[in-house]
Amino acid sequence: MEEVTTREREIGERREGGDRRQVRMVEPWLRGTLGQVDAVRRQVLHALELAGEDAERWCGDLTDEEINSKPFGVAPVAFHVRHMARALDRLLTYAEGRQLSAGQMEALHSELAPGAKTEETLEELRLMLGRAAARIAALGPEYEEHRGVGRERLPSTVGGLLVHCAEHTQRHAGQMVTTASVILGMRSKGTQKI
Repeated sequence: MEEVTTREREIGERREGGDRRQVRMVEPWLRGTLGQVDAVRRQVLHALELAGEDAERWCGDLTDEEINSKPFGVAPVAFHVRHMARALDRLLTYAEGRQLSAGQMEALHSELAPGAKTEETLEELRLMLGRAAARIAALGPEYEEHRGVGRERLPSTVGGLLVHCAEHTQRHAGQMVTTASVILGMRSKGTQKI
């Protein structure tokens, strides 16, 4: 059996003979952390933390081929990981009262690009989650401040955008985990193509 890491001791315990996907998890929102941050931002940060942990837990062992595969024709895991990172960047840009840059638009159009590398893709998410935490802390609790979204500057608020950061990230984290679990199941059964 692998040795339990310090992080796993903090968040759960490994089942006898299991791998990291079988660690009994205590989700971030139940760990009593981030008490210095108001409740809205704390829950958003906890949702992002959980998405990062799920990415490591379910995708860290995927090969480059697997992270790009499309079982049953669904979007690849690489898309969901990239999209979580890049959409988070875009949503926080709007929350900060700014419009998207040309670089952000270019990144948006490359989320489905083939040839993703597992470690590079996960590192992009790690970096964005770290940056997002700092950006969320800097926003402050002015949740009712109006913010325009997109070219049409559709109406939202700082709070609406923060909550959407959490819900959107979790939606794609769920899709990422589901697709990764199908891929891992195919691997364990020796199935090559579906």
